[in-house]
Amino acid sequence: MSNTPNRASNSAGKPRKKEVSLDLTTARQMLPLVQSIMTDIVNSRRALNKLGPEQERLDRQRRDLVWQERQRRYQISDEIAAAEKAWAAAVGELNGLGVTLVDDEVGEVDFPTKVNGRTAAFSWIAGEEGLRHWHYADEESRRPIPADWDKAGTVTPTRYRGSQP
Repeated sequence: MSNTPNRASNSAGKPRKKEVSLDLTTARQMLPLVQSIMTDIVNSRRALNKLGPEQERLDRQRRDLVWQERQRRYQISDEIAAAEKAWAAAVGELNGLGVTLVDDEVGEVDFPTKVNGRTAAFSWIAGEEGLRHWHYADEESRRPIPADWDKAGTVTPTRYRGSQP
């Protein structure tokens, strides 16, 4: 028996996250939950964007504030803390599902997948009617999901059947 303590294999000491790859059907089934989570994220971001400038103004004038303004300054700090906590919890939920937050202001997320063996993602933006776009990991422009992916039930269409080219 060795006296050497067990250590994680990566330098951060954290377990490696398993790479997620979702098929189109699964991603579409997840969409209602993701929509709900994104509503929380977008609302938290809007609250933070609204409260931030007010907090900065009150912080700059903190020596000259009357009691009501001082009280508001403390209240804003609490509201910002609550919004940050809600934002972080919602992002954690997305990460737990394997979904990636792309833009929290417009509500864009990526559902990781593979297309023809390459890393890709299905892309959804809050307000869109369902999951209708995808892109390769190294591309920003979104492409429409081809109709034959729905029929095939898979994202990686087979190019060759049997021995036929």
